Amino acid sequence: MQKAFKYRLYPTKAQETKLERTLDLCRELYNAALAERRGAYQIARKAISYYDQANQLPEIKEIRPELNNVHSQVLQEVLKRVDLAFAAFFRRVQNGDTPGYPRFKGIDRYESFTYPQTGFSFAHNKLRLSKIGEVKIRLHRQLEGQVKTLTIRREADRWYACFSVECDPVILPKSDQSIGIDMGLESFAHFSNDERIKNPRFFRSEEKGLAKAQRKLSAAPRGSSERRKRKGVVRKIHARIANRRRDFAHKETRKIVNRFGFIAIEALNVKGMSQGPLAKSIHDAAWSLFFVLLFVKAEEAGRTAIKVNPAYTSQTCHRCGTREKKVLSERWHDCKNCGFKTHRDHNAALNILTVGLHGHLEYEKEAPAHQAGE
Repeated sequence: MQKAFKYRLYPTKAQETKLERTLDLCRELYNAALAERRGAYQIARKAISYYDQANQLPEIKEIRPELNNVHSQVLQEVLKRVDLAFAAFFRRVQNGDTPGYPRFKGIDRYESFTYPQTGFSFAHNKLRLSKIGEVKIRLHRQLEGQVKTLTIRREADRWYACFSVECDPVILPKSDQSIGIDMGLESFAHFSNDERIKNPRFFRSEEKGLAKAQRKLSAAPRGSSERRKRKGVVRKIHARIANRRRDFAHKETRKIVNRFGFIAIEALNVKGMSQGPLAKSIHDAAWSLFFVLLFVKAEEAGRTAIKVNPAYTSQTCHRCGTREKKVLSERWHDCKNCGFKTHRDHNAALNILTVGLHGHLEYEKEAPAHQAGE
């Protein structure tokens, strides 16, 4: 399986200048390749492939000698990004989705470059990067598996090395515990055992400071050094919120996967829900990130994690099955039929676990029949 390892880099001033220059050159090449493809189709209705553009790199280097300061495979990977952008565009067109034609990258819109196979190695607890030098790296955890690619990424004023590796999954000891999880905004998650994960509200906690920084940014003259500084402050706040949110999701999903052998969670249409009046709070909760990390960790650990249709899980009494419509503000489940009383989200989590276990058992019963018919 593929796994990512991310480490903080501490480049010197000279190395940081080289890193930023590499990003600028990659961005210029990306925009030039995009413009060539766009112009060829508009003028001659001709489609240009990745190989057509990659074969032009030696000639381009003669015209632009500064490109020799960038590793050759890094430049090839830039052209692959353009090719993937067009492939995604045509796929969306074919599927009838909103196409979203590939866009040119502005100076703040190209934040990474990739060494696909070679051009990097470790030396004396430092990361040796071709054309850049030996950069100090903080290896806060052991790098495991076979490294496939290395992506150097800039986030606000920090630099990171992101390794994509091929490694064997780490299977955890078997657990007979099962859990149903109801996602929410009052609590981030409510479990079927009545435990809860508190909603951290990272964006809300930074909202006032971010608004103040954005007002200062708007007041600064365009193109001035002061505006660049203030833009850096805004980017730092956004990066801090994203880092805290990602750290929270990693830690909580790890706790769940380590503890439970069977995990049932509601299959929410997060994109659709984000269009309503609670959009800001839903974006702040970042449920999609939580779902992705939960299922990735569960698969790696050999756990069973499934999504359950959330329809009527809040309105149906877990004990007797009576269905009663509730408004969103009604936070307590009080069944008039059987007298079962509990928090609305706890009742939903119990129903999610029941539906999840029932669906899983039905699949287990049908699996031998499917296998016999194959």
